[in-house]
Amino acid sequence: MWLAYNTNGLAHHRLFDALALLADLGYDGVALTPDAPHLDLTATGEREWEEARRELERRRLRCVIETGARYALDPARKHWPSLVAREDAAAARRLAYYRSALRMAQALGAECVSLWSGALEPGVAPAEAWPRLVERLHRLLDDAALAGVPVSFEPEPGMLVASLADYRELRRLLARDGLWTTIDVGHLLVTESGPAHAHLAEFAPTLRNVQLDDAKRGVHEHLPLGAGDLDLAALLAELRRLDYQGPLALELSRDSHRAAQLAAESIARIRSHAGESGGARR
Repeated sequence: MWLAYNTNGLAHHRLFDALALLADLGYDGVALTPDAPHLDLTATGEREWEEARRELERRRLRCVIETGARYALDPARKHWPSLVAREDAAAARRLAYYRSALRMAQALGAECVSLWSGALEPGVAPAEAWPRLVERLHRLLDDAALAGVPVSFEPEPGMLVASLADYRELRRLLARDGLWTTIDVGHLLVTESGPAHAHLAEFAPTLRNVQLDDAKRGVHEHLPLGAGDLDLAALLAELRRLDYQGPLALELSRDSHRAAQLAAESIARIRSHAGESGGARR
């Protein structure tokens, strides 16, 4: 596995400064969330993406694309529109955004594009939204296959696909190959019982992207490592046992004001718990 840090936790850093910081600290890569300060998908194109790819290569950093920017498509409504929007025109805007993310991933050499379902609109029943999500995901996966970019799906508390049970249902309804799995281990402490690491083996065959944060049991709040109930040593041991080869990316989006400090503390803690000087680097 390789260590990364999500740029949504570096919101006050210019992108190239953020990449330099992570490389200097010993991170192997970056989980890039295209957003206002970092390659906004609605305001950048091939020229800027090529410059970023050269910088990634110069810093020897790997990359995945995260698509959770809060106000990327609507300045007044968080994470809107989504794949479960009632109106087709609204969902089409999200699909177009994801297609831009696929093109960015090609340009950057990113290893996957990660996304989620979105939350239900008021008054919409889950049974009404599931067929919309499945049909739109089919279209996106067709596009991703043509682009040669893996798409990885994340269950997210508060959204239609909130838990691992919801994600199992999505995969059953979708009934196709080509959808990879993103797991945020902090979310497992919110939606699942037992230790977070106990849920990884089931999804190991499709596990492409792991997001790392701590959390208190049952509370959806991303916390720095050591501030919640996550057994970090057991998590790292299980990922090694599963021979997981993807990113392990810190996601601390509420802590940009102390990003440099937390990025340094986090990699030191991971290395300490991994029991090896190189941390999770393989």
